[in-house]
Amino acid sequence: MKNLFLPLLIAATRLIKANFLRQTRHTAAVQEKFLLTLLREYQNTEVGRKYKLGEIKTVAEFQERIPILPYSSYEPYIERSAAGEANLLTPDPIVYITLTSGSTGKKKLIPATRRSQNILRNANLVSMGFLSDALRRRGQEFGKVLLTNSAQIWGKTSGGIDYGPASVGVMRMDKRLYEQLFSNPFETLLVGDSLARHYICLLFALCDRNLRGIIANFPMLILRTCNYLEKYGEELIQDIEKGTIAPWLELETSLRQQLEFQWVANPSRAKELREIIKNEGRLTPKQVWSELAFVGTARGGTSDFYFERFPSYFGDIPVFGAVFSSAEATFSMYPELDNDSSVLAIETGFFEFIPQDEWQSEHPKTLLATEVKPGQRYRILVSNYGGFFRYDIGDVIEVVGFYEKAPLIVFRHRLGGLISSTTEKTTESHATQVMQSLQQEFNILLEDFCLTLSEDDFPARYLVNIELVAGQALENSQAFLASFDDKLKEANTHYQISRKDTIPAPHLRILAPGSFAILRQRQLERGVPDSQLKFPHITEDRGFLGGLKVEMEIGL
Repeated sequence: MKNLFLPLLIAATRLIKANFLRQTRHTAAVQEKFLLTLLREYQNTEVGRKYKLGEIKTVAEFQERIPILPYSSYEPYIERSAAGEANLLTPDPIVYITLTSGSTGKKKLIPATRRSQNILRNANLVSMGFLSDALRRRGQEFGKVLLTNSAQIWGKTSGGIDYGPASVGVMRMDKRLYEQLFSNPFETLLVGDSLARHYICLLFALCDRNLRGIIANFPMLILRTCNYLEKYGEELIQDIEKGTIAPWLELETSLRQQLEFQWVANPSRAKELREIIKNEGRLTPKQVWSELAFVGTARGGTSDFYFERFPSYFGDIPVFGAVFSSAEATFSMYPELDNDSSVLAIETGFFEFIPQDEWQSEHPKTLLATEVKPGQRYRILVSNYGGFFRYDIGDVIEVVGFYEKAPLIVFRHRLGGLISSTTEKTTESHATQVMQSLQQEFNILLEDFCLTLSEDDFPARYLVNIELVAGQALENSQAFLASFDDKLKEANTHYQISRKDTIPAPHLRILAPGSFAILRQRQLERGVPDSQLKFPHITEDRGFLGGLKVEMEIGL
């Protein structure tokens, strides 16, 4: 029965995706129906009574009567819900609370109900339908995947509700579905230690010659998995050959026993892998899984910077964005491989868009999904079954076209993700575009980067902090810095204007090897889950890189 599950699931996802496609031809009607149904079903919650949701009969009335609200407006209700009070934000019982990573801001608590999780599952199935069809057009088929995310619950609230990262809630509530998709057993995701979990996941996945995909929340995490595969290749092969699990791994005794019960020696596979190391000098995903068809991870924002390093591990294997989502909402699904644009998820929420010229307004006017224009950037608002109404998450998206009558959007940056020496407002999108181009121009690979501002200059100068990938060398640092300056002028006109007379010339700082690993460790120590690791590539926090060794600083 298990062998039949995946083909049946893929057939179902194609039907669900086809239905979604039909809905995109009627975007305005679908969005209106979603909103009015949501208002009717949530009118008797405490928030529903406060804003008299039951009296609202049109989209225009909704926009007129409900204010645009940030997280802080919902926080008191969520805290009371976590303590056990019912019917505050949602009429349905809250079954899980997501604790956001806080890696780029304050941690937030986000409630989930069975209904909101079902809606999220449907969006994931639509995404799988898009992926399956895209692979089929390439003559490939969808199959099992490697996932290394933790599935550990962090604890219970005072009201007895489980809490933890978003992916944990999703996987646990749909465990029977997802365990059919993973090449590694579900128990591998219960390992607490990050290195041990990645090692064990790789151990099982390496024995699946037909693995089709590798997925992780962010590209940086995909690269980390590749690094583990390369670094521990010999140890993994030895365990595969002998049917052992390395004794030096930090594993809970009971969990080690469960995993050892499922683990068997595979000498023939070990021989194949050892031959790869002999011929290639290392293990890479493209070499060890000949059927690998896709990598699933976040696209848009800063992702393109990390994609520069993907070919050394994956060759031309395509990258699929799956869904663009946060703990609060699912915003869109990706219809194609190797493409940053995604289709607005018109069945998961009611969406509004704040045009750029309204961002400073106290009461900004919003546009509906059918009113946005390609080439324009917007702040996106959502109302959904999580109990949020006109919620401003702070994400900036760009509309790049339409899929039938639903917008195609690309995530660009968080609203607060910018730095200014004067008033130029350089965003993460500007920075990522420039650093990606510099890697190509100078044929180098960077481990990571972060733009900061100097402390002793006024106005402050830009500090371009980079760490080179091991074995890489920057031959002409002056030319690199000059090109950074020129490219940022091209990307950000306001920087170009201010650089003429007010902003001092930038400096390049080459950080010691391991610097960004130290930053990631600092995040882990702050309680950020390792599957949610990300950090700003631009920051006005002068102490963000404090304590890191600067090997060389270069000025123009």
